[in-house]
Amino acid sequence: MTREQVIELLDKQKFTFAKTMSNIPHSWSARKEWANDKDFVDVVLFMREHGVTEYFYKKPFVYFYANGYKYWTMGNDMTITRIINRAKA
Repeated sequence: MTREQVIELLDKQKFTFAKTMSNIPHSWSARKEWANDKDFVDVVLFMREHGVTEYFYKKPFVYFYANGYKYWTMGNDMTITRIINRAKA
């Protein structure tokens, strides 16, 4: 999968504002809402391979930057990863 394909798939997804964490403005996209689970998995793996590690409250996360946003997951194994987060970069 190419960077362009990943960005295209991310751009097509529905992202919901995380209202329970309004002090940390971001949105999320649920795996179950993606039309193709393989696309979700491929996007997450690409993000993790091509992203950059940054710290949030002393915890490392891998962030993938594209189109003015940063995307990340919680770093769990793919069998339990259910959300891609997004915030303005």
